[in-house]
Amino acid sequence: EPEIVDLANFLNSMGAEVSGAGTSRIKIQGVKRLTGTRYSIIPDRIEASTYLVAGAVTRGKVMVENVIPTHVKSVLAKLKESGAHLLEGSRSVEIDMPSRPMPVNIKTLPYPGFPTDVQAPFMALLAFGQGTSLISETVFENRFNHAEELSRMGAKIKIEDSNAIIE
Repeated sequence: EPEIVDLANFLNSMGAEVSGAGTSRIKIQGVKRLTGTRYSIIPDRIEASTYLVAGAVTRGKVMVENVIPTHVKSVLAKLKESGAHLLEGSRSVEIDMPSRPMPVNIKTLPYPGFPTDVQAPFMALLAFGQGTSLISETVFENRFNHAEELSRMGAKIKIEDSNAIIE
């Protein structure tokens, strides 16, 4: 995940010896001391995704700045599939949702797949949609607790094992 790579970069800027971040194996060599540093952390991809989905839910036009578009690529793909118009900059994404969302199927996966933390706001978006959508949760069990609350507000959502069917 980008956050792990960023943490390793931060620690290395303080004198740590961390290698392999971004791979399946991270190696940490102990050092006697860390030093102070100045470091800018990467933008929060879940926060950026949440704002983009909120713009889509309200059928508004929203620009999210201080985002790395490649970090939210899977979310942008599903927003486009749902009918959103997106304009990507080097550190920004603008979304315009001109109509109700089209149905999409989502499967949560570890990065770079669709983030499990974004499936709840995306479910709210799909509850306003046309047709039937499916969200398959493969990362965390019992991650659909919000579906009951959306249903109480009028959404038509059926939970079957690790799948949510949204009409």
